[in-house]
Amino acid sequence: MKIVFATNNANKVKEVQALLPDSIEILSLKDIGCTEDIPETSDTIAGNALQKAEYVFKNYHHACFADDTGLEVETLNGAPGIFSARYAGPERDAENNMQKLLNNLKTKPNRSAQFKTVIALVGLETNPMLFEGICTGKITTKKHGDKGFGYDPIFQPTGYTETFAELPLATKNTIGHRGKAVRQLIDYLDTI
Repeated sequence: MKIVFATNNANKVKEVQALLPDSIEILSLKDIGCTEDIPETSDTIAGNALQKAEYVFKNYHHACFADDTGLEVETLNGAPGIFSARYAGPERDAENNMQKLLNNLKTKPNRSAQFKTVIALVGLETNPMLFEGICTGKITTKKHGDKGFGYDPIFQPTGYTETFAELPLATKNTIGHRGKAVRQLIDYLDTI
């Protein structure tokens, strides 16, 4: 089965491909010639994932799944949330995003947070399907580790002393938000 993963993020493709069985071949946006910036104008993580998947299906006529992920910090009322990638500005700079978050939490004793991923699947059934994965944890006071991407160096998942950026990819895929959502997607694809 060939299915489009609506992302330009090579790190996400690598993480997801590692979880998929050989029977499922992922096509990237580049593979189908999609070079435009797909709109993400919803006010929810699920809405953004659905918007991206529907855009690819409507314009490129391929079954597609898209994900959207947000880091939700309890004491910041769920921020940065849907603005996680652009928290410090439109340039989507991970270092600046982490620094802004650490600065905003300097005086906050509660550092509880969760990563939430929603995957929207469009084009295989009459109605879109949604799959959600959540990983709880906390924001550290400084960066640790050099693996992963985004906020990984400052997110310590519940039950671990390391950040996502210090953990092996296999561990992150097992406990992480994206891995949980992808496993739900895979279980669903296995039933078709």
